[in-house]
Amino acid sequence: MSRHALVAGATGLVGRSLVQRLLDDADTASVVALTRRPLAIPHPKLVEAVVEFDHLGDYVLPAVDDYFCCLGTTIREAGSRDAFREVDLGYAVAVARLALTAGATRCFVVTALGANPTSRVFYNRVKGEVEVELGRLPFRTVVAFRPSLLIGERAQARAGERAALAVARPLAPVLPSRYRPVDADTVARAMLACAKTDAVGRFVVESGAIRTFAAVAARAAGGG
Repeated sequence: MSRHALVAGATGLVGRSLVQRLLDDADTASVVALTRRPLAIPHPKLVEAVVEFDHLGDYVLPAVDDYFCCLGTTIREAGSRDAFREVDLGYAVAVARLALTAGATRCFVVTALGANPTSRVFYNRVKGEVEVELGRLPFRTVVAFRPSLLIGERAQARAGERAALAVARPLAPVLPSRYRPVDADTVARAMLACAKTDAVGRFVVESGAIRTFAAVAARAAGGG
């Protein structure tokens, strides 16, 4: 069945890969990319929606079936804890409400390893709150993906992330699966693989399971 996808955070590390995979997917009829700036990816299935996230109420989405939330920033990039919370939580929920109004029945969101609404770590606490708030909305399905450190080329380098990867990558073979760095495209593959299932309910996919979903999808596609 052809489906219409909405991607928020389409210029980010996971979002860029996900948009391309959705565009290449025969079961996806259209991809609405909600961004602050144009993607510059000419494609007949792509609908670019360049918006001001502070004024989302002014935008009316076309009909969509699935909401893929890849929004994410850092406190340093956002400028403050409040600004970070507004992007990672406020915008994610605001777009979800738009998606529901446009007919979406499923939500797939990237959070983070350790996401927990009661965590003492601010970042993990906000990511946990995102999962809780999206889970409360009347989607038929909500799947939260909790990747470990993401591997990939960002438009804007994150010094802390680079340092963490420099330590974690050599240790990856001996780390438990859920703590190993994971490629952003692997997360995108897993999201698309989950979207091809008929699961109903609220689910969490930890980092190790993200690789499993992506591997299964690759085998089904003949290694592509």
